[in-house]
Amino acid sequence: MRNNPIDAILSRIKSLAKPGNREGMARFGIRVDNAFGVSIYELRKLAKELGTDHELALGLWETGNHEARILAGMIDHPALVTETQMESWVRDFNSWDMCDQVCSNLFDRTKYAYKKTIEWTKREEEFVKRGGFVLMAALSVHDKNAPDSKFEKFFPIIERNATDERNFVKKAVNWALRQIGKRNAHLNKKAVDVAERIEKSESKTARWIAKDALKELRSDKVRKKL
Repeated sequence: MRNNPIDAILSRIKSLAKPGNREGMARFGIRVDNAFGVSIYELRKLAKELGTDHELALGLWETGNHEARILAGMIDHPALVTETQMESWVRDFNSWDMCDQVCSNLFDRTKYAYKKTIEWTKREEEFVKRGGFVLMAALSVHDKNAPDSKFEKFFPIIERNATDERNFVKKAVNWALRQIGKRNAHLNKKAVDVAERIEKSESKTARWIAKDALKELRSDKVRKKL
């Protein structure tokens, strides 16, 4: 399978589509104009079969197909990803699931992850900004050895962007705050403090982010785990 041309892999992806999947994706706000309707579960199995392949990932991305691009993020080699590639791919994000999958499967494992987190959260494009906050959330889970100071730098960014009313941005801001706050007891306290400040905002969006985050960060389940 590794040596098959791109069109053969696209045919394989298409064969995995299930009736009604595209309609279901559309209901969840995913663009389906260039999608087959294949589940993430099936794409993960295919990615495992294909193995890591940087050149193949680049080729799959160039097809423009929704599932092929998510698959590309699953099989690419983080050490071979360039900053130019990241900037090119992030501009192609047109759905929240593509953004989330590529950022949490690939981009967060590159040497540019922390840099792009800062840069992308300053950008106005909806899925670019979302990508910055998804990176925050993913790094807080995957970068086990990072010091707390790396994540404490994200709190002012979260506070500044808590008033962004765009659905895909506000949910990512909320996600980042919750994930950082679940990393350890110290960051939990910091995240709760941030959420309490945000909760006093006049912005309805900011208050929603804070209320939802505090519900989880103060929960017995999280406190017991920490």
